[in-house]
Amino acid sequence: MADNSLFLIDIDNVLRSKAPGKFKYIPKFFISYLKKIVHQEELNEFMIRVRDRVGVDFLEASMDFLDAKVKIKGAENFPEGGLYTFVSNHPLGGLDGVAVGYVLGKHYNGKIKYLVNDLLMNLQNLAPLCIPVNKTGSQAKNFPAMVEAGFESDSHMIMFPAGICSRRHNGVIADLPWKKTFIVKSVQSQRDVVPMYFEGCNSGFFYNLANIRKILGIKANIEMLYLANEMFKNRHKTFTLTIGKPIPWQTFDKSKSPAEWADYVREIVYKLKT
Repeated sequence: MADNSLFLIDIDNVLRSKAPGKFKYIPKFFISYLKKIVHQEELNEFMIRVRDRVGVDFLEASMDFLDAKVKIKGAENFPEGGLYTFVSNHPLGGLDGVAVGYVLGKHYNGKIKYLVNDLLMNLQNLAPLCIPVNKTGSQAKNFPAMVEAGFESDSHMIMFPAGICSRRHNGVIADLPWKKTFIVKSVQSQRDVVPMYFEGCNSGFFYNLANIRKILGIKANIEMLYLANEMFKNRHKTFTLTIGKPIPWQTFDKSKSPAEWADYVREIVYKLKT
C-alpha cells in the first residue's frame, strides 16, 4: 500500500518546512483556517482516489475533478517537429496551469515541462512535469541549472512569464510585467516561442485583497493563499485557450533587450484575446 504522506496536502508540514523557526508560534486557529481555504480535506480525498495517476494522466484526472473544459482556438498553430517554448498569460494561478499542461501534454504525448510555484511540488503526482520556482523564500541554489536542464531536455517548455497570476489595476485584469528568462533561454536553446492566451479571471475578492495588501505596504503575497479557493470557484466552467503563431527564436535579436522582447511577446499574447 502506498504511503499517503508522500502525496497528501499537509498544511502543517508545508508551514513547518517554510518557516521552521516560527511554526510553533503560528496560532492553531489560523492553521485551521488555512486548511479550510486550501480545501485540504477535499483535495486529499481526491489525491487518494488518483494516487496512481501521474503527470499528464494526473492533469486529466484534475480536469475531470474540477469539471473544467477547454475550448481551443488556433489549433492549426500547434507546431510539429522541433522543440518549443509555450508562454501564456496567467489569469487564474492554478486551474489555468492545469488546463494548459493538460492540453499540451495530450497533444505532445507528455513531452512537456513547466516552471511552477514550488508549493505545487508537494503534489507528487505533478512533480515529474515540473521545475519548481521558489516564491516564498530564497531561491534554490541549483535553480539556474534546473532551468538549463529543462531547456536542454527533449520536452517542450511551458512558462507563465509573469511569475504570479494576473492582478487588477485600474479596472483591468492583466499580468504584471513578464520576466525575460523565456527569451534568453529560448534563444540559447534555439526554441521558437509559441504565444497563448488563456481566457479567465478570479473573483473580485481576490483582486481586492491583492490591492488592499499593496496599499497597506504588505510585501507578503497573502492573496496566494486563496488560489486553491479560487480554483474551486472556477469549477464547472469552460475556458478558451487561443494558440498564436510560433515566433522564430531568431526574432529576438540585439535590436531590443531581452526584457523588451519579453514585453513584445506579452503584447502579442494579449492581442490574441477574443
